[in-house]
Amino acid sequence: MNTEKQNKSVKKLQPAYPAAASALVWGSGQLWNKEYIKALFFFLLQLSMVCVEICTGNYFEASYRIRENGGFFIKGVWGLITLGTKPRTLTLAGVTEGDHSIILMIRGIIVVLVFALYIAIYLWNVKDAYNGRVQFNETGIRRSALDYMKEIWSKCFHYVILLPGIVLLMFLSVMPIIFSALTAFTNYTKSNMPPTKLVSWVGLKNFFNLVNIPVWSETFMGVLGWTVVWAFASTFTCFAAGLFQAVILNNEKIKFRKMWRGIYILPWAIPGMISLLVFRTMFNGQFGPISQLLLDWGITEQRVSWFTDPTRPNLARITLILVNLWMGFPYFMALMTGIMTGIPQELYEAAKLDGASPKDEFRRITLPLVLNAASPLIIMSFAGNFNNFGTIYFLTDGGPTNTNYQFAGSTDILITWIYKLTLDNQLYNMASVFSILIFIVIGSISIWNLRRTKAFKEDF
Repeated sequence: MNTEKQNKSVKKLQPAYPAAASALVWGSGQLWNKEYIKALFFFLLQLSMVCVEICTGNYFEASYRIRENGGFFIKGVWGLITLGTKPRTLTLAGVTEGDHSIILMIRGIIVVLVFALYIAIYLWNVKDAYNGRVQFNETGIRRSALDYMKEIWSKCFHYVILLPGIVLLMFLSVMPIIFSALTAFTNYTKSNMPPTKLVSWVGLKNFFNLVNIPVWSETFMGVLGWTVVWAFASTFTCFAAGLFQAVILNNEKIKFRKMWRGIYILPWAIPGMISLLVFRTMFNGQFGPISQLLLDWGITEQRVSWFTDPTRPNLARITLILVNLWMGFPYFMALMTGIMTGIPQELYEAAKLDGASPKDEFRRITLPLVLNAASPLIIMSFAGNFNNFGTIYFLTDGGPTNTNYQFAGSTDILITWIYKLTLDNQLYNMASVFSILIFIVIGSISIWNLRRTKAFKEDF
């Protein structure tokens, strides 16, 4: 081990002194501890932050103003706080120079995330200066930079490997989430559309509007209620049908079981959008074959408007659940088949010796073991159905219309309603409010259910 042994008779230095030095100038504490390579590394990192700010700004003019002269960090924070002070104007020559509130917000979020990375390095720098002096005081030995890197590699290997992915995750996933959440606290609508107008912060006004304005609150509660019903119904029906089919196909009395599994897996193998568009044509109230068939057989006296009759919204909802059942049960069938294959046959043999009937075997052995293994996947399926945009949008487009709702139909769930608020009506602030509420609802239900599952308890 490459180390530098020191004379232990040297007076020990308080570790707080190098830590304080590194808190002021990065790497100075390491320099005090005579760890020169680490001192250079941390100093260059601090220098890079200063250089980025100076090189991206204009700090050499006599009159300094943040809007015109600020660099990456200073102007980014300014833009996030103010969202701009000078709107652009549309002239015959084009759009004049000015501020774009949304771009400023995005840049500000990026600056905050980059600054968070620098803060993490800063804390590492201070802690390392403190720990380096503590170790030297106790052992009289200074680790070389090579030994230090080997120690980090051996102790923090997993975090080192995950670090690039975490950084990418921050900018590709966390940043859009933060942007969506912050939009809920602005007046970003079609009446305040950049670049000719500026967006401003309004605090909790949008949340108060959701509660105080009846049309918003009634629409939200109605859409939320149907969303919960839809998520539970679509998840339970697909799980029950998939389990039923898996139990039947797992019976040894069934011949050509592989062939039957292949047939039943087809609804899942076909792209969902194609299936939904086919079903939409089949259930068309004007020229769909199902309405025509019911009319020819005398079951109905007129064509049925499955998805467009505002007087019968439950008809559209039930049809949605049935179509989703057709598309979703093969997934659970394949899942349950795999789980049931792993159940030891000795359990069934012992149950038969004890006189258990097939019904008892299913209730006492198959169902508990299947639920134990599949509970996390069922919960994830529920969360997926809560935001199942494709099925609603491509089949009913949220219809039939509902005059009591604000920009929503009778089969709209929260995610399709948000889509209409953003793309069709450009009410980005209210859409962000509902996105936050969806996150709270799904997150709370998922965490509560996962904590009750055995698989979750075994992992944690």
